Amino acid sequence: VVCQKPMAGTLADAEKMADGCKMQNVKLFVHENFRWQAPIRALKKAIDGGEIGRIFKARVTFCSAFPVFENQPFLSDLRHFILTDIGSHVLDICRFLFGEVKRLSCFTQRVNKQIRGEDIANVMMEMENGLHCFTEMSYASILEKESFPQTLVLIEGEHGSLHLTNDFELKVTTRSGTHSSVIKPVMYNWIDENYAVVHSSIVDCNRDILNGLQGGTCETTGADNLRTVRLVWACYESAASKKTIAF
Repeated sequence: VVCQKPMAGTLADAEKMADGCKMQNVKLFVHENFRWQAPIRALKKAIDGGEIGRIFKARVTFCSAFPVFENQPFLSDLRHFILTDIGSHVLDICRFLFGEVKRLSCFTQRVNKQIRGEDIANVMMEMENGLHCFTEMSYASILEKESFPQTLVLIEGEHGSLHLTNDFELKVTTRSGTHSSVIKPVMYNWIDENYAVVHSSIVDCNRDILNGLQGGTCETTGADNLRTVRLVWACYESAASKKTIAF
């Protein structure tokens, strides 16, 4: 079974899906492609390369004023919007880069009064490795430079920082200075160049799922993505209760 994200409309349904497939010995995969974006893979490689040392703080940003409701009008009627939509992607990126979450606090807002759900979500997470990660998501941010559909990331380590900025530029800064590279997605002839970083990642995501179907490993199994689903719904719980949620 290959499922689009979000895995289900509720956490309970996602857990039933994972349990049901496991009981029937059926493989379950979730088409979670954002972690397969070329700049995100390059960022992970840079973290693992160790040039900036032990990482201790990060900011992950997906803030935009892109008119997402024009080509996906159903989004405007979702009671749970940005956390299930973009949050499913962005929180999965955080897990991919930094590991699992120890606790989180979330704050949400609805700025656009023409929609039903939240269009702002800010999440503060303490990861199991001690790293502090601030994740901000918005579809109401009118900024100097529109970055949709890019995820921007700043990571700080003991010996320097990694900064994934607009236009796929990855900057590495240490006390010796800054060097940068541009990590552009593969431009297949069928993709919309405005969505290139997303569309290109679909190929790599599908390749990984195919490997799983053929008996190899796969990153975005149902069991793995269930951890991301739990984060999404923990964010809603935190926002509603105004409490920190521990795992």
